[in-house]
Amino acid sequence: MNVAARSRMNALLIGPGPTANLSVQVFPSELGWQAIAGVDGCLAELTFGHATPQQAWEAIKLAGGCGLEPADWNPELAAQLQAYSRGEVIDFSDVRLLDEGTTAFQREVIRICRAIPYGETMTYGQIAQLAGSPRAARAVGNIMASNRTPLVVPCHRVVPGGHRKFGNYSAGEGVRTKLRLLEMEALGVGKPAWAGATD
Repeated sequence: MNVAARSRMNALLIGPGPTANLSVQVFPSELGWQAIAGVDGCLAELTFGHATPQQAWEAIKLAGGCGLEPADWNPELAAQLQAYSRGEVIDFSDVRLLDEGTTAFQREVIRICRAIPYGETMTYGQIAQLAGSPRAARAVGNIMASNRTPLVVPCHRVVPGGHRKFGNYSAGEGVRTKLRLLEMEALGVGKPAWAGATD
């Protein structure tokens, strides 16, 4: 994240006046109601899997208590997310993020995660290895757990090694949603139902 983007992110997280640049769009999808929040052209937060538009709106933490009204922010991204939710193979790699990590390790982990192809998975250990810290699998898990932009940063494609099949997932209905996404993507690229990954 460059200095200007980091400054905008800090302003949103600690105030004051986060309504100045933040826009939120709420829309339906096959994965439930979704909401995206952005600053200028950068995605700041994404939430999905909600039963109502109000729930999706309230789940945007950066908008909490701000008195914002929903806006037509980034309709192209909203359309891509709706297509993805229908099972279409969508590449989100060109979506600009407001927060790409505050340390070199975080940024590298996010970069590696975003590069995992649709229908593929990697383990926490594999990402840690590629990021140059082979013993940092737990730290990779913490970065994935704090991901504000699931689907665009596809943390559902990051799984434990060994016999632990799914790992945790904080979006939607948790592990059930993670499994649904993995199975949807496997079907989309003509693979059998997802069966796990190993280090």
